[in-house]
Amino acid sequence: MRAPYQHERGGVMSRVGIFFYGILSYVVFLAVFVYAIGFIGGFLTPTMLDGAPNRPLAEALAIDLGLLALFAIQHSGMARPAFKRWWTRIVPEAAERSTYVLLSSLLLVALFAYWEPIGGVIWSVQSETARATVIGLYAFGWLLLLYTTFLIDHFDLFGLTQVWRRLTNKSYRPPQFHTPFLYRLVRHPLYIGWLVIFWAAPVMTVAHLVFALMTTAYILIAIQLEERDLVDAFGDRYVEYKRRTPMIIPRLWPARRDTAVIAATTGANVSAAKQARS
Repeated sequence: MRAPYQHERGGVMSRVGIFFYGILSYVVFLAVFVYAIGFIGGFLTPTMLDGAPNRPLAEALAIDLGLLALFAIQHSGMARPAFKRWWTRIVPEAAERSTYVLLSSLLLVALFAYWEPIGGVIWSVQSETARATVIGLYAFGWLLLLYTTFLIDHFDLFGLTQVWRRLTNKSYRPPQFHTPFLYRLVRHPLYIGWLVIFWAAPVMTVAHLVFALMTTAYILIAIQLEERDLVDAFGDRYVEYKRRTPMIIPRLWPARRDTAVIAATTGANVSAAKQARS
C-alpha cells in the first residue's frame, strides 16, 4: 500500500496548486488533440501536414525529422520507469503524469507550428465513394483512440486522477490488472487507432508519407520498450498475455477470460503497477 501523497518528495507545490496544474495540462492536451484532427486530416487549421513547399527539400526534411525525433525522445523517454524515479525527485509525484502530458502537448504544438510541407503527391483517391470511405476510416481512428483511453482509464492516463487524489489528501490507487474488451483481441488497440489516423489519407503527399512512416516506426519501437517494462512489472502474467494475444492485428475471437491482461499498454502505469505489487 502506498503512502498518501503528502509524504512524497518534492511537495513544494500546494495540493490546490498541483490540482490546477493538472487541470491546465489536461486543457492544453484537449486543445492539441482537437487541433491534431485538422492538422493531420488537412482541414480547418492554419497549419497542416500537407501544402506547398516553402523550403528546399533537404532543409524541410531535416526540420520535419528533427521535430518528430524530439517528440519521440521526450514521449518515450519520460515514460520509462527509471526516468520517472529520477524525475519525481524534482517534481511532486502527483504532478508527474500531468507534467508528462503537458510537455508532450507543447512539443506537438511546436510540430504544428514549425512543420514544413514538402509537396508531391504519392496517391490521390479520386472516387467520391472511396474518398468518403477513407475519411470515415480517419474519423474511426480518432474515435477508436479516444475510446481506448477510457478502457485504459482516461483520467489516470492524463494525470487527473493523480492530482484529484492529491487534492483530497488520499493515497493514489493505480489501475488494476484486468481484461477490458478490446484488450482481449489485441494488445495495443490504442496504437491501432494511431496507425489508422496516420495512414487513412485520401491524398498522401510526401510530407504526409514521411510523417506516417516515422510515426509508425516510432510506434513499433515504443511497443518493444513498453512491453519490456510490462514484463518487468507483471512477470509471467504479461508473458502469458503476449503469448495468447496478438500485438497489432486483432484476433477474431476473445482470449480465454482467465487470461491476465494489463490495460496500461501506453507505459503510463508501469511504475504504478510496480508500486501496487510492493
